[in-house]
Amino acid sequence: MSRTAHAFRRTVIASAVATLILVPLTGCSTSGAAESPSPAQSPAAVRASGSPAEEPLKAPAPTQVTIPSIGVTSELMRLGLNADGTVEVPPAEKGMTAGWYAGGAVPGEPGAAVLIGHNDTRFGKAVFHDLRKITKGADIAVLDGSGKRTHFTVTGTETVSKNAFPTRKVYGATSERVLRLVTCDGSFDAAGHPVDNLIVYATLR
Repeated sequence: MSRTAHAFRRTVIASAVATLILVPLTGCSTSGAAESPSPAQSPAAVRASGSPAEEPLKAPAPTQVTIPSIGVTSELMRLGLNADGTVEVPPAEKGMTAGWYAGGAVPGEPGAAVLIGHNDTRFGKAVFHDLRKITKGADIAVLDGSGKRTHFTVTGTETVSKNAFPTRKVYGATSERVLRLVTCDGSFDAAGHPVDNLIVYATLR
């Protein structure tokens, strides 16, 4: 699919009674690899009845993310679930566009809002290519459809093995208004797949 893997795990939380179904997933490949339509393209896998992306929102959906310290300004595409229950990712040809997972929180509302972006694709450098350069205290601004801009402050970053992705920490229920950015990182395995994920944690300013 691309030079960087999107291998995440997803926690499905159903209303007040949380039912966790964890499905590990691997992803992309190094430069020159052919695009594959398989579920391995997705950054996360969930099994649920119906797509959270089809549920009505309590707040306007986010439309743009800006990270001044690393020169990122990107529209946000809405990501839902594929037919097989895996989470969608931006297509490789739109590698410079990040996505918002609509099954999570709306940025600025209570809960964990998750933005997903490629590091690189077969077309070259992608939107979150320089995400590893972000530092604690950096500003992340998210614009919504009503024109409201919400600011988050980076509290930390974490590079984790895709085999030990902190699902609850990233996607788990919380009353706080937090943001997570997720992309790929690390060295490549023998098959040409990156072995790590980079997670940026931020909280409402």
